[in-house]
Amino acid sequence: MSAETTERDPANTGWGSRLRRVGPGIMAAATGVGAGDLVATLVAGSRFGYTLFWAIVLGTVFKLGLGEAVGRWHLGSKRTMMAGWRSLGRWTMWFFGGYVVVWGFVYGATAMSATGLPLNALFPGISVRYWGMFCGVVGLALVWFGRYRALERLMTVLVGVMFVTVVGTAVLVAPDLTALAGGAVPRLPDGSLIYVLGLIGGVGGTITMAAYGYWTLAKGWRGPGWIPFMRTDNAVGYLTTGVFVVAMLIVGSELLLGQGITEGDRGLLELGGRLAAEYGQWARLPFLIGFLAVTFTSLLGVWNGVSLMFADWWRTWRTEPPTTSGGEHGNGLLRSAAYRGYVLWLTVPPMSLLFFDRPFQLTILYGVLGALFMPFLAGTLLFLLNSRRMPEAYRSGWLSNVVLSLCLVLFAVLAVHRLLGYLT
Repeated sequence: MSAETTERDPANTGWGSRLRRVGPGIMAAATGVGAGDLVATLVAGSRFGYTLFWAIVLGTVFKLGLGEAVGRWHLGSKRTMMAGWRSLGRWTMWFFGGYVVVWGFVYGATAMSATGLPLNALFPGISVRYWGMFCGVVGLALVWFGRYRALERLMTVLVGVMFVTVVGTAVLVAPDLTALAGGAVPRLPDGSLIYVLGLIGGVGGTITMAAYGYWTLAKGWRGPGWIPFMRTDNAVGYLTTGVFVVAMLIVGSELLLGQGITEGDRGLLELGGRLAAEYGQWARLPFLIGFLAVTFTSLLGVWNGVSLMFADWWRTWRTEPPTTSGGEHGNGLLRSAAYRGYVLWLTVPPMSLLFFDRPFQLTILYGVLGALFMPFLAGTLLFLLNSRRMPEAYRSGWLSNVVLSLCLVLFAVLAVHRLLGYLT
């Protein structure tokens, strides 16, 4: 994974220079917005209209704060997230190792299945199962042989496709901007609390948020001089995420209010059918292409970003990690056996799950571990960014601490809710 720049601090930190270097934030946005997030927003819009718009705004702010904290730790401390976690004790290594192994097995099947759905709708001669396997292998090849710069360009193109199709669909259904503005005022209609928590917690990914710092390093940003670039990049990425989610809220509010829609990835196929019924096939086909872009970018980002995290976890588990200024977190991790082994783990074993309709026990274990990750991330960032391990100039200020504390409380509540749901 070649670095785009050298370690030397940039000479020009103006807005034009920052915007020209945007990239890792786009990767995070594309990876974090999955089909499940879009369907959850559609369902919220179909049940409550624009009333929960404020929850999307709040969720975007929270994820902005988390993304900035991850990037600031990598650049300000010159250490990776994994090195920071290890400094808190071996328990963090045990937690992440167990989480990422189980999560990867179940997510691999979920991601491949999701990419197979729109392809099957476009080309029904091949089943969802085999389209999913095909996409998994294509993703494996792209991250196995590709370099960061090429991957970033591909993801940027796919985000463009997502923007045109998803936002274009929202424009097509003619949003009520007055009602949307009214939804900025926090309200909790009866039965909406679970949807509010889901919207706030679901904007922009979970474990992939921790992968953001590795993409900044792959970009060549190493050291505190790149923090202004990271902040601009992070803001562009999560504002893009917010736009996607708001677009789906608009579609749910205008096209599906009171009609209901299936929860799960197949809900997007239902939406495609309703677009065809309402506007004709010319509206359905671009939407299915956008659906494919949404699912494949999530797959591709995880295949690359989480594999980098696993490779760093494996190295950190075995030896004391060097600082990021040494450059090992670019080519070294990408060429490592641990990186390639985890890409294979995401791709090959999960294919077996595609032959089962409901891998119930694994789904429960995956859900439990997934519910615990976000409070883990928020809590450890809150500690690390206020500790002596962080240079004083780059420690969290009051605003960052408030956002991280609120994230910790919110995600802890979500974790308890999910745990209770699975136990009962």
